[in-house]
Amino acid sequence: MAKRKSLKGDSCPVARSLDVVGDRWSLLIIRDAFDGMRRFGEFQKSLGVARNILADRLQTLVAEGILEAGPAADGSAYQEYLLTTKGEGLFMVVVGLRQWGEKHLFGKGEAHSRMIESASGKPLQKLELRSRDGHLLGPSDTLVRKVGSEAGG
Repeated sequence: MAKRKSLKGDSCPVARSLDVVGDRWSLLIIRDAFDGMRRFGEFQKSLGVARNILADRLQTLVAEGILEAGPAADGSAYQEYLLTTKGEGLFMVVVGLRQWGEKHLFGKGEAHSRMIESASGKPLQKLELRSRDGHLLGPSDTLVRKVGSEAGG
């Protein structure tokens, strides 16, 4: 299989982000880290991913500063992976994907995991994009100003 082209130098922030976390295993590892998983074996059991693929994705996430690897908190010989501040910045991405999946990928009444506020036990509000003055924005209310162009596109 041919190695995919790196998007690290791309002028689009979405492309650069996908270069780092754009495969399913990376985002699922990050999801599991938000759910409290820390050890290789926990990720492997949860995901059912091949060990070599998991090792590669963990190594990449550490190299990119999304996870940090360190000795296990219990003093055992195991290594633990913890989200960094940069990794925690992906929380809204994971919640956004979750909410999109809940809306579009499950049938009416179909059971699925739910994210709730830990303090109240209540469901989260839908993520919304708002303007600086507070009104709701949709796709037709925004544009991307490409590098080197005066107008958006």
